[in-house]
Amino acid sequence: MRGRNVDPYKRVTSREYISAYDTKEDNTVRLLNSKPSWQRSFLYVLVASLSSFSYGYHLGVVNETLESISTDLGFRGSTMAEGLVVSTCLGGAFVGSLFCGWIADGVGRRRGFQLCALPMIIGASMSATSKSLWGMLLGRLFVGTGMGLSPPIASLYVAEVSPAAVRGTFGSISPIATCLGLMSALFIGLPANKIMGWWRICFWVSAIPAAALALLMEFCAESPHWLFKRGRSIEAEAAFEKLLGGIHVKSAMAELSKSEKGDESNTVKLSELLYGRYFRVMFIGCTLFALQQLSGINAVFYFSSAIFKSFDVSSQIGNTCVGICNLLGSILAMILMDKLGRKVLLLWSFLGMAVSMGLQVIAASSFASGSGAMYLSVGGMLMFVLTFSLGAGPVPGLLMSEILPGNIRAKAISLCLTIHWVVLSCVILNFEIAYAFV
Repeated sequence: MRGRNVDPYKRVTSREYISAYDTKEDNTVRLLNSKPSWQRSFLYVLVASLSSFSYGYHLGVVNETLESISTDLGFRGSTMAEGLVVSTCLGGAFVGSLFCGWIADGVGRRRGFQLCALPMIIGASMSATSKSLWGMLLGRLFVGTGMGLSPPIASLYVAEVSPAAVRGTFGSISPIATCLGLMSALFIGLPANKIMGWWRICFWVSAIPAAALALLMEFCAESPHWLFKRGRSIEAEAAFEKLLGGIHVKSAMAELSKSEKGDESNTVKLSELLYGRYFRVMFIGCTLFALQQLSGINAVFYFSSAIFKSFDVSSQIGNTCVGICNLLGSILAMILMDKLGRKVLLLWSFLGMAVSMGLQVIAASSFASGSGAMYLSVGGMLMFVLTFSLGAGPVPGLLMSEILPGNIRAKAISLCLTIHWVVLSCVILNFEIAYAFV
């Protein structure tokens, strides 16, 4: 008897009755032990990745357009002014990142996404319509605030709405979206040096994904972790039903209740994060993000066109290769994240970057010259981008969202990313000074 119910009024043997009962029980256990479907939460993760797409787009929007911007706004030839256009958004990102944890815990992840989209839309519009350097800098400052808000909220939201079995894979979607945003900015900016005023189009385009994020988030599920911490258990159950399916709600709520058990209220003192009982995990997070930026990856993204021109390589070809390597590494990370683990990818990523730096050192030495030096240098840079996107790029944000206790997660990631922006500002400033003297 294959799963058929036994008629209670029909005489059957004891073996048949027991077999039917056991089959029904096995089916129930198998259903309860099945893994939640990834399709339910995938759509919400895609919507959240629009914030990463906007982040990547704003990273690269001044790469191809900086020369035409400086010509139109009257500061061509001023290295300081050009550097300010590139780096002013970093100041805004520092401010946004500093307060992001408190915003995410106060208004929730969905409203946090909408708040980070708002300054991106305003800043993009101000930059697109600016008539002077100061208007451009103010627009970049607004955009930077949104850029500082989006990465912590994206890391939190993706980790909290994804089923455990695919959390690493879903966590790698954000870096892929960042890469696609960066590539889009580079490709859309290609006609900037040929078509007068094209750079304004590039900034108008950047408002589209931010507006889509603000609109679509209205229809997305809120993080059940945040709802549970706010004492809204019924809404948390409804969110889990959207994300995992009704059969998994009770087990998910039980696991959430167990993981949050013993956590104090959301009021965590700053001293506890900086030198209290959470110092060790905070030190790990800050170190990972600092090393991520000390590698110099964003200097490549900001100034790749200038770097390729110094080797007489077309910036279009060079930026295309950089984008392909970044995308390929991000896709490999998505495939391998849940198979090899975070630690393995992180170690191999930093090892690969060390090897690529060695190639560039050899290219700059007397051991290589002419075309050999060019191939070693450019090849080393492309290998650097590939290996970075394989682990050092996607792992820190995902790892921190997984190892941090729930009661400090948002604020701790916010502070770790504040260190990220400080170190990035120092790297970009040093690169600008070195480039000015070349």
